[in-house]
Amino acid sequence: MVGHPSDVRSVVLESQGKGVLAGLNPGGVIVDTTSSHPSLAREIFAAARTKGCWAVDSPVSGGDIGARDGKLAILAGGDEGVIKWLSPLFELLGKATYMGPAGCGQSCKIANQIVVGGNLLGLSEGLLFSEKAGLDVKKWMDAVRGGAAGSMVMELYGERMIERDFRPGGFAEYMVKDLGMGVDLVEESEDRRVPVLPGAALSKQLFAGMVANGDGHLGTQGLITVIERLNSK
Repeated sequence: MVGHPSDVRSVVLESQGKGVLAGLNPGGVIVDTTSSHPSLAREIFAAARTKGCWAVDSPVSGGDIGARDGKLAILAGGDEGVIKWLSPLFELLGKATYMGPAGCGQSCKIANQIVVGGNLLGLSEGLLFSEKAGLDVKKWMDAVRGGAAGSMVMELYGERMIERDFRPGGFAEYMVKDLGMGVDLVEESEDRRVPVLPGAALSKQLFAGMVANGDGHLGTQGLITVIERLNSK
């Protein structure tokens, strides 16, 4: 797991013949858990196959808590048999789901981040509104978490937002990258249609606002600071 698709390319495919793929023996497997681009995952898979090797794109979701507890959602793309063979390792980290051929794990993670970004935005605005309305924000969250407003995002990040704990499980700047891959992705299909994702585009801009404010290395729960600034708080 590294930071950006450019890092994946450098570490796996380039590095002047000293990259991961160059040093892999026939029959070996590269498992990339970076949140990266689907087309790059397919390129790495194809390059691995020319060497008699395999590549699996398996980005994860669940944050630092999921990692510590071994409860990550692992979104795996590549050869199904290879992914099943890796099950004993994946089970140490969490639950792996086979999503389809190479690149499908990355596409799944992009869709995951679209949902997470929207949830973080809604949670930020709900907390701000509750405070402005004179409510005890902790009581508000306890009251609604069991209803339709409840979510894993609320469970992972709600208390952190209230306590102003913005230590990162994942950097906010990575959300700009992940959402950008969804908003800007041109599907490799005959009609070249780009999905229209207004919510994801808004989330991307708000996380970009965090980066512009110098907060790109805060956790994603720091999105509430952008909403607060917009409300002169």
